[in-house]
Amino acid sequence: MPALNTQPNLTHPDDFYEALIDMHRDCDEAQSQAVNARLILLLANHIGDQAVLLEAMRQARLGAEPGRFPAHD
Repeated sequence: MPALNTQPNLTHPDDFYEALIDMHRDCDEAQSQAVNARLILLLANHIGDQAVLLEAMRQARLGAEPGRFPAHD
């Protein structure tokens, strides 16, 4: 089973971030949330490994708690 890769892995992270921001341009709050949900489901389907997805969810939740930062293994 593959482990969740938390190390930097994007070849062009600034370009990705810009595209992510652009994806939300001209969206209202509901549209933005729907776009995020669709992106998450598309990427989850691409990953396909339940254990990896559950670990990503766990780490994302930890990173959202006050005073906590995401783990970088």
